[in-house]
Amino acid sequence: MLFVDNGGNNDARLNLALEEHVLRSRMADDDLLLFYVNAPAIIIGRNQNTIEEINSEVVDARGIRVVRRVSGGGAVYHDLGNLNFSFMTRDVNARFNRYDLFNKPVVEVLRELGVPAEIGGRNDILADGRKISGNAQFATAGKMFSHGTLLLDSNLDDVTAALRPKPGKVESKGVKSIRSRVANISEFLREPITVRELRDRILERIFGTRDRALVPSLALNPADWHAARDLVERRYGSWGWNYGENPQSNVQRVQRFPAGEIDVRLDVQGGRIAHVRFFGDFMGRTEVRELEARLEGLPYDREAIVAVLSDLDVGQYFGDIAIDDVLALLAP
Repeated sequence: MLFVDNGGNNDARLNLALEEHVLRSRMADDDLLLFYVNAPAIIIGRNQNTIEEINSEVVDARGIRVVRRVSGGGAVYHDLGNLNFSFMTRDVNARFNRYDLFNKPVVEVLRELGVPAEIGGRNDILADGRKISGNAQFATAGKMFSHGTLLLDSNLDDVTAALRPKPGKVESKGVKSIRSRVANISEFLREPITVRELRDRILERIFGTRDRALVPSLALNPADWHAARDLVERRYGSWGWNYGENPQSNVQRVQRFPAGEIDVRLDVQGGRIAHVRFFGDFMGRTEVRELEARLEGLPYDREAIVAVLSDLDVGQYFGDIAIDDVLALLAP
């Protein structure tokens, strides 16, 4: 494994762009590890409807940046009290959706610090049943990353005020609010530590040393930073990517499954599916836009939709969700 140094950058747009660029263009045979810390930002899941996930008034008033990531899952809050980690690998088939494999050294470090950390839920790290880390994954061209947050000493008031979780998600967690189900790692520590110290402890766990001169690294060059900044211009800094259009629809069905929520919106015109969008915090390996394109133009009847779905592995798009469940949403 090689360590990738982001140079202390705190811009969420640039850090997400750098992460994607390194995965797509700089991976060779070695696994990679990237850390980054962002100024206050809400990071939206790939398939979420941004405007429905955030409190726009709070976001604007507090100067919180909103950026969409390429991985699925739900919206998370980043600030300077939160450490983000990203493990990159070519071992997609054996490790996609295996958050335990990536998070093992992180959990071990937290436990050494006195935090009762454990893997929980579908993609979280918990302490005393409260979320201290949310994780998601992205795969492309035989490569993937598994990235996550570590809420060390974040502003949880901003978390509560800026995010608007859907009622079904909160109820499925058995709690009444975001604030009651998240916690800072600092609440469980025997002694306070900084974000940098937490990062260095994870580095030591993985590489056996905190001495940066002894940690094997992938050096970034000016061309890498140019490519990342270009990606910010084309994607992570654009309104179209981060917010997107709220699509016209005349049919909407929503259901929450253990693998995440699916919110399907169809625009049916003249008995055919003119447009379809799948929103939600589901986490599949394949871009759901591919499925949407297969459905658009079909007659809006169960037989036609069954014919398309039966040739596909819907789990590639939505995770552990059965074809009958997807069909019930599209054509009950």
